[in-house]
Amino acid sequence: MGKRILLLGAPGAGKGTQSKRLAETYDVEHVTTGDALRANKDMETEYGTPRSFMEKGELVPDGMVNEIVEAALADADGYVLDGYPRNLSQAEYLTEITDLDAVLYLKVAEDELVERLTGRRVCSECGTNFHVKFNQPEEEGVCDECGGELVQRDDDTEETVRERLSVFEENTEPVIEHYRDEGVLVEIDGEQTPDEVFDDIEAVLDDA
Repeated sequence: MGKRILLLGAPGAGKGTQSKRLAETYDVEHVTTGDALRANKDMETEYGTPRSFMEKGELVPDGMVNEIVEAALADADGYVLDGYPRNLSQAEYLTEITDLDAVLYLKVAEDELVERLTGRRVCSECGTNFHVKFNQPEEEGVCDECGGELVQRDDDTEETVRERLSVFEENTEPVIEHYRDEGVLVEIDGEQTPDEVFDDIEAVLDDA
């Protein structure tokens, strides 16, 4: 059985980057709530199908998310779980359906998160991500990949970013405390370079 890793962190902490690298390095599935829902849009649950909520732009109920994630994990020979659990009831459900080898929390200060997220620029043509400070394109405002225009997403303005971080703190801080109380949470300094963060994660997993 492959490694079963839970990666926690606020928007902008680098979960997506590290999850993809972990999935490749350890040959496990990268399981995100969004991908799992999209892949199972028509899965029948007691709440209906995810499609019926997603097409209306409504939040998918916890119970439905739980069922979808459980199905995704059952099919995976090891995984990196990214974006779930988002609240305490989901964390308790996760404990019932699987045993984790590692629970990692990428810790990044709020001001750093705001700088990372507000500086993000996305290609309007191909969707490639850049950053005004950390990952600049060769030509300002122009995508290296396809030459498309780089734009700031509506949800990357400072006001929206701070609201997203506030929602994360309200919902997900109890999850972090839950795993800390259980003595299984390992904090990783997420303000290091991506390579340094990955080295720290690998060191934890090698001991898991």
